[in-house]
Amino acid sequence: MFTGLIGELGSITSIEKSKSSAVFTISAPKLISQIAVGDSVAVNGVCLTATAISGSVFSADVMVQTLSLTSLSQLNVASPVNLELAAQLNARMGGHMVQGHVDGVAKVVGLTLGDKWAQFDITVPTHLSKYIVNQGSICLDGVSLTVGGIDDSNNVVTVWLIPETLAATNLSQKKAGDLVNVEVDVLAKYVERLLAKGDK
Repeated sequence: MFTGLIGELGSITSIEKSKSSAVFTISAPKLISQIAVGDSVAVNGVCLTATAISGSVFSADVMVQTLSLTSLSQLNVASPVNLELAAQLNARMGGHMVQGHVDGVAKVVGLTLGDKWAQFDITVPTHLSKYIVNQGSICLDGVSLTVGGIDDSNNVVTVWLIPETLAATNLSQKKAGDLVNVEVDVLAKYVERLLAKGDK
């Protein structure tokens, strides 16, 4: 489990693709001392397992299905990636409950910079819009954010990014047309499931 608070803005150093999977090697000089083989690391919100470590980089296997269901397939060498280590039970829960299980991919509509904030707009898949509420939590590329606005007519969700988020994540580099991984609040999905089963 993760919290959506990014520990480091890493970068892709190599990608080796095969028919059934790919191996991503990722530079993480700040976090690498805390990563061991077998550990879970969220990469742009996708929970991956570290399979090898060398110096300041770690490698992770990415299955074809993961590539097809997330924005990781859009990454290239030198692409910046948001990194987070698994949450510890003895630490403060600063963001919200994030599983690292991506629910869908959203398209960036725009990033509007202000003096002390930025307006970030995305178009979410229709089937995910019912799980998103104003002032609720949403995870975009692994970043825990608060929903600031919803336009149901075109499934556009707006979040506001503070300077710290812009500096510490890759969201500041997004432009219209880019893809971001979306994980909705898991509590909403559990409630939906319970209500559906309760009717039977």
